[in-house]
Amino acid sequence: MRLRFAAAAWVLLVSQAASGAAAAGEAGPAAEAGSRRPNFVFFLIDDLGQTDLGCYGSTFYETPNIDRLARRGMVFTNAYAACTVCSPTRAALLTGKYPARLHITDWIAGHQRPFAKLRVPEWTKYLPHEEVALPEALAPAGYVSACLGKWHLGGPDYWPEKHGFAENIGGFDKGQPPSYFSPYKIPTLAEGPEGEYLTDRLTAEAEKFLERHRDRPFLLYFPHYAVHTPLQAKPELVEKYRAKAEANPQRLQKNPVYAAMVESTDQSVGRILAKLDELKLTDNTYVFFTSDNGGLIPVTHNGPLRAGKGSPWEGGTRVAAIAAGPGIAAGSRSSVPIITPDFYPTILELAGVAGDAKHNAQVDGKSIVAVLKNTGTLAPRPLFWHYPHYHPGGATPYGAVRLGDYKYLEFYEDGHGELYNLSADIGEQHDLAGEMKEKAAELKALLARWREEVGAQMPAPNPDYDPARADQPARAKQPRRNQSGRASAAGRAAGA
Repeated sequence: MRLRFAAAAWVLLVSQAASGAAAAGEAGPAAEAGSRRPNFVFFLIDDLGQTDLGCYGSTFYETPNIDRLARRGMVFTNAYAACTVCSPTRAALLTGKYPARLHITDWIAGHQRPFAKLRVPEWTKYLPHEEVALPEALAPAGYVSACLGKWHLGGPDYWPEKHGFAENIGGFDKGQPPSYFSPYKIPTLAEGPEGEYLTDRLTAEAEKFLERHRDRPFLLYFPHYAVHTPLQAKPELVEKYRAKAEANPQRLQKNPVYAAMVESTDQSVGRILAKLDELKLTDNTYVFFTSDNGGLIPVTHNGPLRAGKGSPWEGGTRVAAIAAGPGIAAGSRSSVPIITPDFYPTILELAGVAGDAKHNAQVDGKSIVAVLKNTGTLAPRPLFWHYPHYHPGGATPYGAVRLGDYKYLEFYEDGHGELYNLSADIGEQHDLAGEMKEKAAELKALLARWREEVGAQMPAPNPDYDPARADQPARAKQPRRNQSGRASAAGRAAGA
């Protein structure tokens, strides 16, 4: 029996009352008379690289169900996570705000380097109650919401049920599961039969949620723990991909355990899509699919994108993004740059509550409904990143801005900048900062103004700086272990 809390029961009662009001004809000005508000399913995959899907070019990982979702809807080719690590992106999704504005700028609880050149700011390690999370904005319109899987936005006082989710199955403060096989040792998930696989179990719970709430509007937020470390997968799938990797050892993507985790995640998506079909909910449900950051190197390979999770380059923040649902043309593609905070106002607009729902002030995201429905586009705008931290994979504090084809990176340790033309150099191999000094200065100034506007916290000079020990972490951590039990360098570098 999953854990239930008084707060969750209260949220459920409120949303039931609101649902009754909606059924009585109080659906709101944006809803058509007599129609039910649309449902939402949001898949957030952990550490999935943009090129880890068949529909984004992978020939090693097999993702037929996600590819089918892509054929049913719109694929974004310039989609970005709000941060290069997970917790900030999750907070941005649920609030529509940039991590810098929230002061949630690293994975919780973060990584400390006491002798590094810069001292990181005192940032926020939970999602504040003052923020109106997405389910709280939707509840007055009759929506019931569930969080199935990874939360990673604070301890028990800040778990999903404290932010408007009527159901929390599997979400707690940690950023990875102790095990992908039962016993899971996750406090908000009852143990299953020994050897049960976590991705399958969460999917079964999601199917039950859909069955329970088929007759009312819902938000199913499904942030998978997969494909984050520890690398653990079902043996039969591991063997399948081991044989595939051995047949072509020159592949850049070739980790069989990771590939098996990707396939299990794809199977999960397929099961949820099938359940929506079975319950005759597909025609009134919007399905979103994306990742919280780029793929982890060397577990996967993000080429042609540079580097991966934790880094300031495209491999750290560019992600897959797919949307399908009413009014979204099948097989459509968009090159419009979008970023995680955009999903918050988008879902509120699609739900018909954007104009009258209680929601966050200073929302940074922009609704992409016009793009989804091909009725317009977004005005050109800059996208921003702010990571005033050190990452276990080696990244140092940085900021970045993309405007049009150009992306500027500022590295806070020494203040140097890099400029890239992404349309001509997606791999960020040719730094143009020296050749295009005016453009670099323009974007650097834009980035500085934005930081001031959102109140971004900056790192400060570290009085304990010691070049000989600058890369030394605050405390030694036990290495994560792969399926065979052996420590892996990727696990040690993963962060959360």
